[in-house]
Amino acid sequence: MEILTFLAQGFAVALEPQHLFLALVGCAVGTLIGALPGLGPVNGVALMIPLTFNFGLAPTAALILLVSIYYGCMYGGRISSILLNIPGDEPAVMTTLDGYPMALRGQGGEALGLSGVASFVGATVATIGLTLFAPLLVGFAIRFGPAEYFALFVLAFATIGGVTSGSLVKSFLAACLGLLLGTVGIDAVSSVPRYTFGWYELYDGIDFIVALVGLFAISECLVFLEDVRGSNKPTLKVGSAVPGIRSAWKCAPTIGRSSFIGFVAGVLPGAGAALGSFLSYTLERRWLGRRGTFGQGDPRGVAAPEAGNNAAAGGSLIPMLSLGIPGSGTTAILLALLLSMNISPGPLLFSQQPDMVWGLVAALFIGNVMLLVLNIPLVGLFAKVLQAPGWFLMPMVVMVAFVGVYSLSNSAFDLYLMLAFGVFGYVLRKLEMPAVPVVLGLLLGGQMEYNLRRAMSLSGGDWSILWNSGITVGIYAFAVSLIVAGLVYGWMIRQRIRSVT
Repeated sequence: MEILTFLAQGFAVALEPQHLFLALVGCAVGTLIGALPGLGPVNGVALMIPLTFNFGLAPTAALILLVSIYYGCMYGGRISSILLNIPGDEPAVMTTLDGYPMALRGQGGEALGLSGVASFVGATVATIGLTLFAPLLVGFAIRFGPAEYFALFVLAFATIGGVTSGSLVKSFLAACLGLLLGTVGIDAVSSVPRYTFGWYELYDGIDFIVALVGLFAISECLVFLEDVRGSNKPTLKVGSAVPGIRSAWKCAPTIGRSSFIGFVAGVLPGAGAALGSFLSYTLERRWLGRRGTFGQGDPRGVAAPEAGNNAAAGGSLIPMLSLGIPGSGTTAILLALLLSMNISPGPLLFSQQPDMVWGLVAALFIGNVMLLVLNIPLVGLFAKVLQAPGWFLMPMVVMVAFVGVYSLSNSAFDLYLMLAFGVFGYVLRKLEMPAVPVVLGLLLGGQMEYNLRRAMSLSGGDWSILWNSGITVGIYAFAVSLIVAGLVYGWMIRQRIRSVT
């Protein structure tokens, strides 16, 4: 009953006219961004963060706007996947396997309608899970000390490796680069400048927002300048989405199973929507076996990944809000927003900022309904955005990035730093190294170092404090098991490829 009371207070916050307007704008903008091939929720949210500061939004309003964009991107990613066979983001890759064959058969509208309903169900299941389980996780997290939090940070880096890249070595190398960047600035303990190279602008460290916009938005523009493929894709008629709404009832078991699988995958720190989409599709395909025509335009092959990735998107908010550990690349950016506003996510967030937390949860329920209403009748309108020329879209992205970053501090140095991170992100892509571990290292490095030093101070320099409690041992064991599972899974994939070739 206490949760219902908090949720009622949250709806009172979410139903304020400003918050309703921001949720609607976020859902619409997020759907448009998600439909654009290659951008996705990470780039969309990173690009919009500077505007939240420019408009002077309060933390609750800013979080509602950006999380609505996040959910909208998860919805919109399916549009280009189904119509153009170009994933709007990484989780939408699995949707192309059956969505595009359906579009080639003239069932594009049905696939879009079905995916919209599956996304709605998956996101709603995740929001209910967020309502029920986040407070329970908070009660458990209050028992955490500095050693336990340090173990959680180790777990975050362990889980991000196998999901964001096929190479664990590249993922951990990227994480180390992020940790190195996180040490830039004046040391909080000794007050000694570290890696500033005499630039006073770096004494406060590297601004999260500047780095994120450069790593994702600017690097995306550089990649586009190098590769402008996709202009010869066939233009397909969208058609009506009504048949897809009807077929959703037939796919109800698939949607239910995939929503649960996606939610569990999203709760894992560092996993995110990509793992939820992949697991939902592959497990559903194995579950149905010969009864399915996956890969040939099976509607269940569209419903499964869409329900899975949207459920995972909501589930990834739980470790971010409850523990201060991002559950995905996008929640890592949301974590940067909260830290920039001097708000520390963690167990005390629910007691210190109840209006913000429960207002966000209530806004997610409202945003899901908005997204369903927007995505079903306006599918044709959103699809036309895909026909906009790249020479028009990418300069707009660059303009928004420059204006937004400059408005933060009115510093030309930040613009140069953003460009430097853009080039750095481009180099990472060329080397096939993921950027998400770099973001995690930059965001979590300071807190990881702080908790390590605090634990050492409490123990008088005795390193055994890091593994003395049962909680830390369990977390380390879980991290090791995930690393081993990733290595075994990669070995199995390589063996399967060798057997086929």
